[in-house]
Amino acid sequence: MTTVTTRTIEYAADGLTMTGHLALPAGTGRRPAVLVGPEGTGLSDVERHRAEALAELGYTALAFDLHGGRYLSDPEEMLARCMPLLADPDRMRGIGHAALDVLRAEPRTDPDRIAAVGYGTGGAIALELGRDGVGLRAIATVNALTTGRPGEAARIHCPVWAGVGSLDPIMPPAQRDAFTAEMEAAGVDWRLVVYGGALHAFHHPPVDHTVRPGVGYHPRHAERAWRDIVALLTECLPLAE
Repeated sequence: MTTVTTRTIEYAADGLTMTGHLALPAGTGRRPAVLVGPEGTGLSDVERHRAEALAELGYTALAFDLHGGRYLSDPEEMLARCMPLLADPDRMRGIGHAALDVLRAEPRTDPDRIAAVGYGTGGAIALELGRDGVGLRAIATVNALTTGRPGEAARIHCPVWAGVGSLDPIMPPAQRDAFTAEMEAAGVDWRLVVYGGALHAFHHPPVDHTVRPGVGYHPRHAERAWRDIVALLTECLPLAE
């Protein structure tokens, strides 16, 4: 296991002071980098640990914040903030760009080799960065098969990998179809993996607070989705280039 160093970084976005978690791999040279976006509840140790796991592989990684340092464990509070956010592509892009600027400014980051991996709301933000024409090397989104404004998916110039549970009531088959139709019409290099028997947020270990119906952890598929994401990074963001 390589030595990983971490630090907390404060930055401004969406009218809030955000608190991101930066994880750096061993060494001193520039490395390819990954932006990690959290579920709608906000940045937690789950995403922090994923950033650290990516740093152990050799990437610079930043797990970004959604709610100004807060974790929204109350489902109603989470929905009250996230639903307007998800309906506003410009706000999502603002949050994504602010985090991306932090990651690019890190001296250990190769600013020309960055991918975005997001879960739920964080995945929607990753997709909006692509629709905004950001020069990412890859986008991975779990639980967030969101569609964008007409025609803007044509600005995505990197492979897109998406994962969803077959029993996810929040991202049902009709939403999957709309997402894949958008990607197909835009000529995006896309993949969709449907994990059989999995609910929404199947990748996320159990939490000690109330969750929305249709949400549940599926440990086997969580591990498979992580392997799929690492494979995407290995293909599109090789550590030696």
